[in-house]
Amino acid sequence: MNFQEYKRFYFALDLKDDPALITEYERWHKKENSWPEVIQSIKDAGIANMEIYRTGNRLIMVIETTENYDHERKAKLDAANPRVQKWEELMWTFQQALPWATNGEKWVEMNRIFQL
Repeated sequence: MNFQEYKRFYFALDLKDDPALITEYERWHKKENSWPEVIQSIKDAGIANMEIYRTGNRLIMVIETTENYDHERKAKLDAANPRVQKWEELMWTFQQALPWATNGEKWVEMNRIFQL
């Protein structure tokens, strides 16, 4: 049996602390409301699985990538895709940068500090 190895990344981002906006953000992330072009762009970039978790207004995103995933390549593909840019613009109405994010950074990659 051939098992594919995935690399896993973890990212954090905050939502605006407004219950109505948080509800709307979650509505957009239901399967029936997601944009097929955005989902396809995620897959085309080499992301095999993506999950987003929420507690309060803090989001944690976990992505598992195939061997051909490259973060810089994904950023370039996203920048050239008008539909992805429209989605990002829409999502930014609900999101806010973490205080330590660099200028223009949304999702901040997390570093593992413990493993059992």
